[in-house]
Amino acid sequence: MQPLVTPGSQGEAIGRLVVAGLVVTMLPALPFGAYLIYPFAILTTWFHEMGHGLTAMLLGQHFEQLMIFPNGSGLAESQVSGEASRFTHAAIAAGGPIAPSAVGALLIVASAHPKAWRPVLWLSAAVILGSVLIWVRSLTGLWVLPLVAAILALIAWRASPGFARFSLQFLGVLGAMSMLRDFNYLFTEQGMVDGRPMMSDTGQIEAALGLPHWFWAGLILLLSGVMVGAALKYALAEHRLRPPPRKLPANVLQFRRDPRR
Repeated sequence: MQPLVTPGSQGEAIGRLVVAGLVVTMLPALPFGAYLIYPFAILTTWFHEMGHGLTAMLLGQHFEQLMIFPNGSGLAESQVSGEASRFTHAAIAAGGPIAPSAVGALLIVASAHPKAWRPVLWLSAAVILGSVLIWVRSLTGLWVLPLVAAILALIAWRASPGFARFSLQFLGVLGAMSMLRDFNYLFTEQGMVDGRPMMSDTGQIEAALGLPHWFWAGLILLLSGVMVGAALKYALAEHRLRPPPRKLPANVLQFRRDPRR
């Protein structure tokens, strides 16, 4: 039976990403699907909270610890200097909601390069384990994140190339779509973290820079959409998916290049 799409074609690449998106969207609705997706839902929280913490570090502040709670909420605690500017406070707050889409976009881009599939999976597992050793200080994070790291390492080690590529696409789509999961949170001034009311990320940006929180929420969604859209455009470019030309025998190449013939 003839395949519906040509292997290695743009149609196949789009199909893989669509399947990854359907898995992310539909799995929680299936029997036991919520349990299967749970470790990766915690992973998106890790993306978010690491975004806050690493942004703080990049701006010269101190990333203290990362807490992830059973309901999927999380908290990154950073020690910020009293002399830090309001832009520093706003950037740290924005780093969280932007991080999942940024990581998702990078993983989608990596899925377009076969030589990067396994190294990126190994690197992802190592970074997750490193963060657990250095910053994670909650029971949920201490058992879920090593489990995710082990799954990624196993895929990098033993999975077929096709499944390794799909895993990167799955993680990329998961990160990209997390901005939709956080849609309501972005458009509120306060949220609940471990049952306690706290100012939302966009509420903190509003407090630091002015302008309403919904303006910053829209700007974050726009930036996330641009990053993910650019990654998809790059990964699905037809010239990049086209198989390399067949290498002809050396004597044929010499014949064609000989100007005397």
